[in-house]
Amino acid sequence: MKHRLFIPAATALLFALAACTQDELAGDNRLPEGEYPVVIRATGLSVETTPLAAPSTRAAVDGDWQGVTSVALKMGDAVKEYTVTASTDFKSATLSRENDPYYWTSRDPITVSAWWPFNNANITQMPAVKVAEDQSKLADFQNSDFISAENRKVEFNNPTLEFTHRTARVTIELKPGTGFTSVAGATVSLVSLSADNGNPTAIKTYNASGNTYEALTAPQTVAAGKPFVKVKLGGGTFYFRPQNNVVLEAGSRYKYTVKVNATGLTLEGCTIGDWADGGGESGAAELGYIYDSNTKTYTVYNADGLLAWNEAAQKDRSINCTLTADIDLTGKDWTPIGTNFYNSYTGTFDGGGHTITGLTFTTNDEYAGLFGWLNRAGTVKNVVMEGVQITSHQIYGGSIGGVVGSGWGTIENCSVSGSVSGTVYVGGVVGVQIGGSITGCSSSATVKGMVDVGGVAGQTNSGATMAACYATGNVIIEMDPKKNIAGGGLVGFNAESSVLACYATGNVTSTGSSTGNVYIGGFLGGNYTTVTACYWKNNHEQGIGYNKEGIAPEATKVDGTGVTWQNAVDAMNTALQKAGSEWRYELKGALPTLRKQ
Repeated sequence: MKHRLFIPAATALLFALAACTQDELAGDNRLPEGEYPVVIRATGLSVETTPLAAPSTRAAVDGDWQGVTSVALKMGDAVKEYTVTASTDFKSATLSRENDPYYWTSRDPITVSAWWPFNNANITQMPAVKVAEDQSKLADFQNSDFISAENRKVEFNNPTLEFTHRTARVTIELKPGTGFTSVAGATVSLVSLSADNGNPTAIKTYNASGNTYEALTAPQTVAAGKPFVKVKLGGGTFYFRPQNNVVLEAGSRYKYTVKVNATGLTLEGCTIGDWADGGGESGAAELGYIYDSNTKTYTVYNADGLLAWNEAAQKDRSINCTLTADIDLTGKDWTPIGTNFYNSYTGTFDGGGHTITGLTFTTNDEYAGLFGWLNRAGTVKNVVMEGVQITSHQIYGGSIGGVVGSGWGTIENCSVSGSVSGTVYVGGVVGVQIGGSITGCSSSATVKGMVDVGGVAGQTNSGATMAACYATGNVIIEMDPKKNIAGGGLVGFNAESSVLACYATGNVTSTGSSTGNVYIGGFLGGNYTTVTACYWKNNHEQGIGYNKEGIAPEATKVDGTGVTWQNAVDAMNTALQKAGSEWRYELKGALPTLRKQ
């Protein structure tokens, strides 16, 4: 497939300078010496190419003579620099020379050669094709092209010279494959190239538009099985190795559509010759994520990817994360994101309904969980934390949770199993929720602590809302002998926070004693605000250990006779509907479960 640039003729200059009439020259092809300068129109290089993102500064690449001011023109043994006069739209041009041009000596055809660019130090020699190693900038890409017209006959009455490309043009279109949802931000190179004439063995391509990348190469053959297309995404490197030789011919354009997979690159199609769809071979180890710089989002599909996001989020706590697969963190070190209010997480973590297994760590840090501190602007949602083993030995306090240690933002549709252990403010999902909301969350984890300990949250305060949450794990309170104690199946201590349509079934037990106030209940330990349509069933007859005077909470024990779980489901769903919530309970087994409408 040839690519040509059509450059129309120069009009009547060829004849306007005639000193003799056609009658005077009739029957003789000879022309008066020095009176008919050679003026040539050039043709040949295609304009039917993909537009670039910026105006062209070089002729050959995209059919535009902008920036080309002259060519080397050879007649016989002589070589002269001829001026290129382009039209206003740069799609046409005339080759001419004002001083000391070539002249027609007869009407017989002449043989000429022309080329561009040329070496000013030695204009007589057509330079070898040598392209830039880094063509990532538009100018460097365009300046890698070479054009020529070699030993062409030019007619007196139709002085036209056909130019062709001396380079091959390679276009790579990337598409996301298995394990990827986007290929934005990729770096694409051509590798295993010939070093003849000092050419680079690898070329960094120009990002022409979107996911399309282009490069110009010297004509050559890339052997089958050699890496040919190299794609880098973040710290990962992927290769495509063709099954057949890649023959890159001068004047041809080769467009490859390549899928980026977690295990390597595969060729989806090619527009040139007899090239057959080929398979890809794996390059470097799987990266585990792709990063979209426009949305500041890591799309994660394995443990290494999640750890990479964790590392990035430690530096920039606004970076988002979306899971596209279940993640196994067994044996992996984890550092909770957000160590205090001032460096809390402000992004969005969306688990996509996937499971993170085996989050395990022991710490002396004050805030611990998948996240240490969740900012008001932060969101954690749609994640299942399975088999967590979180232990904090912070002796002066702390906020410890399976998902969030200390929360101020939005926690929705998160569930936890395993064990969570700390001292103060310990919960299966969140240690302490200071404002914000907890919705549609559950925990079956065993929760152990000394002060403010609960199945879902250790403490809720400052106007936080909790709706459609439940806990089925046991709560163990190892009392601090000198502090006020609060523990409950759902929440240890509820201060100035509403609790709507929640339940608890895990047993609540305590060891030791305290000289302070001790509030322990099957549902809530201490309560200072509204509780609506909530239920419990465990080892406690008392649902709320302490209730602020004047508060009449709706917390009911499911005894199986007067109040059944079906009764509880009906009442909780009515309350959720009245509140405008999308969450509903359903009773398909022994206990209610949640679904979002």
